[in-house]
Amino acid sequence: MSIDYAKYVSDLVARARAAQEAIENYTQEQVDELCAAIAYRTTRPEWAQQAAEMLVAESGMGIAANKVAKIYTKVKGGYRDMKGQKSVGLVEVNEETGIRKYARPMGVIGAIIPVTNGEATPIFKSIAAIKGRNAIILAPHPKAAKTNMFVSERIRETLKMYGAPEDLVIPIEAEYVSIETSGELMKQVDFVLATGGTPMVRAAYSSGTPTIGVGTGNVVTIVDGSTDLDKVADLIIASKTFDNATSCSTENNIIVFESCYDQFVEAMAKKGAYTIKEDSEDKEKIVKTLWPNTPEDHVLNRHIVARPAAEIAELAGVKVPEGTKMIMVEENRGFGNEFPLTGEKLSPVAELRRAKDFEDALQQLEAILNYQGLGHSCGIHTTDMEKAHIMGERVKVCKVVVNQAQSLVNSGAWTCGYPMSMTLGCGTWGHNSISHNATWKDLLNFTYVSTPIPSTQPTDEELFDGKTY
Repeated sequence: MSIDYAKYVSDLVARARAAQEAIENYTQEQVDELCAAIAYRTTRPEWAQQAAEMLVAESGMGIAANKVAKIYTKVKGGYRDMKGQKSVGLVEVNEETGIRKYARPMGVIGAIIPVTNGEATPIFKSIAAIKGRNAIILAPHPKAAKTNMFVSERIRETLKMYGAPEDLVIPIEAEYVSIETSGELMKQVDFVLATGGTPMVRAAYSSGTPTIGVGTGNVVTIVDGSTDLDKVADLIIASKTFDNATSCSTENNIIVFESCYDQFVEAMAKKGAYTIKEDSEDKEKIVKTLWPNTPEDHVLNRHIVARPAAEIAELAGVKVPEGTKMIMVEENRGFGNEFPLTGEKLSPVAELRRAKDFEDALQQLEAILNYQGLGHSCGIHTTDMEKAHIMGERVKVCKVVVNQAQSLVNSGAWTCGYPMSMTLGCGTWGHNSISHNATWKDLLNFTYVSTPIPSTQPTDEELFDGKTY
C-alpha cells in the first residue's frame, strides 16, 4: 500500500502538540514527579532485562547484560543529573545585571534513536524532554522498532498512572519506521535531537529544523607505558567489548610507545586480546571481512557490527585462541582510504600502532582523526598529566579521557564528571552545533527579562586601564 508519510507524521505531531500544551502550566513538582516515575519504572530489573533481550534478538547486536547495565547507568544517571534542578518558570535571578531568566518548553521534539542504543536512548531522551515540559516523538532504526514500541509503552503507562497525557511520548509504529518517516518527522517538529550515523545526522541538520546531532566516533587512545599495563589492558578490553562495541566511543585505534609495545601486547593477550601481525595473511582476511568492497568503498559489513570477536574471526577464516574477547590488528603503513583499519569498526576489533614518542603518537592520532572521527574523543593512559594538558589544547576533539575505559565514561559515568547523555556533541570539527554531552538543558527555550540598573558605562581611563593604543 502507498503510505502518505507527511500525513502520518503530521497526525503524530498534532497529537504530541496537544499533549505538550496540556502540560504547559505544569509546576516544577509535577514535572519532576513524572521524570522520577519514568526513571524508576524503566530501571526495574525484570523489565530492563526484557527490553535488553528484546533488542538483542531484534537487532542481532550486542549483549543483553551490558544493555541492562546501560539502562541502569544512563537512565538513573540522567535522572540524578536533573534531580532538584529548575526547568520551569523563573530559574535564575541576577541582581547585579537586573536579569531574570525563565525556562520555557521548545514544544515537540523529534528524537532519532540509533539501533546500537535502542534500549536506553528512548528512555533518556523522553525524560530529558519531559523535564522541560516538551512532548517527544521517538523514531527508531528499523532493527529496533519493536523494542522502541515496548519501551515507549512502559513510559506511556507511567504517564497515564500519574494523570499526564500519554502522547507526551509517541513512538513511530513499527510498520511506519522508514527513512521517509524520519525525514518527515525532522521537517515537522520544533526541534530534532539526533543520535545515529553520519548520513542521518547530516539529514537532520539539512531538515530546516533546529537540531542537535553528533559526529562520527573513531576513538584513538595512546598508551605510554607509565601506568600499570595489566590495568590498562583491563580498561581497554572492558571498554572495547562492552555490548560488543556498539558504542561510538570504543577504542578503535590504539597507539603504543615502542618502549612498552611488547609488554602491552603481552598484557592484552593475558586478558583475551589476540594480535594479528602486520605481515600476517590473516590481516587481509580481517580487513576483507569488515569491509568486503574495499578499496572500492568502505561500507562496514553489517554482519560483523556488534558481533563477538570469535565470531568475526570465524567469518574471516582466522584461527584465534579460545576465550578471545577482542582482536588487535597491526597497521603502521599509512592512514586513510587505502588503510581502512584507520576508521571506525563498530566491533571488538582495534587497529594497533607503534609510536617512537609522544609527538609521534600525537601526529598519528591527528592523522587518524583527519580521516575519520574529528571532534568526537580520544584518550591516553599515562601518569604524566602534562601530556593530557597538551592533548586538551591541541587535538581537535571535545573529550580527552585519561586512564579510563573510554566507552564507559564518554557519555557520563558514576566515576566520571561528564554529564550522563546518549548524544555526544563533537563541535564544528564533527559538523555539530555543540561540544558537550546533550542533556535536558539543551531542550529548553529561555526568556530573559531585564529591569533598570545603575549605569555600568566606564570611562576610557577605566576601560583601557589608562593606556593609549
